[in-house]
Amino acid sequence: MQIKAVDVAKLRKATGAGMMDCKKALQEVNGDFDKAVEIIREKGKAIANNRADRDATEGTVLATTEGKNGVILVLNCETDFVAKNENYVAFVKSILDVAIKETPEDLNALKELKLDAKTIEDSVVEQIGIIGEKLELSYYDKISAEHTVAYIHPGNRLATLVGFNQANVDGQVAKDVAMQVAAMDPIAIDKDNVSKETVDEELKIAREKARLEGKPEEMLDKIAMGRLGKFFKESTLLNQAFIKDSKKSVKQYLQESNKDLTVTVFKRFTLNV
Repeated sequence: MQIKAVDVAKLRKATGAGMMDCKKALQEVNGDFDKAVEIIREKGKAIANNRADRDATEGTVLATTEGKNGVILVLNCETDFVAKNENYVAFVKSILDVAIKETPEDLNALKELKLDAKTIEDSVVEQIGIIGEKLELSYYDKISAEHTVAYIHPGNRLATLVGFNQANVDGQVAKDVAMQVAAMDPIAIDKDNVSKETVDEELKIAREKARLEGKPEEMLDKIAMGRLGKFFKESTLLNQAFIKDSKKSVKQYLQESNKDLTVTVFKRFTLNV
């Protein structure tokens, strides 16, 4: 059967598969469009099964906000070459657009949402057939706050979301804090948000370090508390030195904009480097 170029183009537009793959699929089913689409999808499933044991450690991390909501997600792939491909990034962006519109509760709920006529999970499998690498939608999270901001570090390997307690936060201030989270990787907003388990572990480490340094036993607790204060200053967002002016803390920087302004939530994801 003679396959028309217009039909090949139509299938390519619907699936994103290469022209030759589309032509072969149409030839195999004598021009039946729906069956050809299914062949493309089945090819993706087959490749996915064959590459299930491969490591998908590269990928694209994106984040965005709309109104009071923000979402962040990552689609993993096997190679940096694919992660930087414009079509791949555009595909991740299409998933992000669905995520910010629907703000699903979790990753599984996101996978079940529709992207065009297919679920996002099926769309990812279809892309596996097109790209030929293992792909995995591995992470998704969201925030909600009076004001939200997203930051994507150049290269799409690191992204952050930050929420504030007030609406209409100055755009530069919001961006600065989102970049602070990206650069300094805080473990919590303030010291009161650090888990008891983390505090206990830090005190234990500080006591042992002081003991190994030969400090008197009766001084260990006092020394450990002092080092815990340093840990809070280095590891909690509001107490960290502001990256653009280390003479002030992030909390002080926010109060310069508005004395009652603070951060209520943040998320950060980075691919392993």
